[in-house]
Amino acid sequence: MSWTGFKKGISRAGTSLLQKTGQIERTVDREFADEEAKYKLFEKECQALQKAAKGYADAMKAMTATQGRLADTIDVFYSAADKASESAMAAHAYKRAVDDLDTGVGRELEAPYRTTVMEPLGKMNAIFPVVNEQINKRNHKLLDYDAARSKMNKLINKPSDDPTKLPRAQQEHDEAKEVFDMLNEQLISELPQLLDLRIPYFDPSFEAMIRMQCKFAEEGYEKLGGVQRYFADNVRDDYAAGQLDAQVEGVLQEMKELTICGAS
Repeated sequence: MSWTGFKKGISRAGTSLLQKTGQIERTVDREFADEEAKYKLFEKECQALQKAAKGYADAMKAMTATQGRLADTIDVFYSAADKASESAMAAHAYKRAVDDLDTGVGRELEAPYRTTVMEPLGKMNAIFPVVNEQINKRNHKLLDYDAARSKMNKLINKPSDDPTKLPRAQQEHDEAKEVFDMLNEQLISELPQLLDLRIPYFDPSFEAMIRMQCKFAEEGYEKLGGVQRYFADNVRDDYAAGQLDAQVEGVLQEMKELTICGAS
């Protein structure tokens, strides 16, 4: 920071302090305040959306990885009992289906999701620091304008013996007001435009996300549905009729009746 910038920072801090104590009048612009509040909400929502989108991608990868480990364990579990059994074949088919889904996540979901969803969100969020810098600049120029107006009004109310002070103060006031008005009007005009563009900007990403989710769900249904052919017809019928719970409870009771499981 230059020495001039440092002095301006000190001067603005002093102006802000005097405004808090009521010694310098603070300019209140309701129109700008309303637009800034809408913008800040938009910024917060975009940051939350980016975080949630990343969480979804991470969760999908974690889910398929966990599903893969589960399939590996089930395959070993059934193969150890009887490799030729229908259950072992079903477990192996399940493992193949899960491996295919895991590969599909990387090929058809992860990379396109990053390109069509994460990158646009990242670019949008990268705009906010630039806009915030303009807002901060506007606020600094407002402090300069308020300080110049206060100085001019004091000279008007209590004229100085130096006749050149008031004209200089008037000029400083006019220049500060011109700079502030330009930045203020620009933000009031363009902040709503930025918010209006958010829908056409995000629409393609939203559609792409839905399409990718649908494709992943369809492939999952197709691949995992193929595993069902390894189960006996009566198993599928019992499942549809809600009778598997009773079967599981029956087998569990047989286990409990074994001496090593606590039967006396």
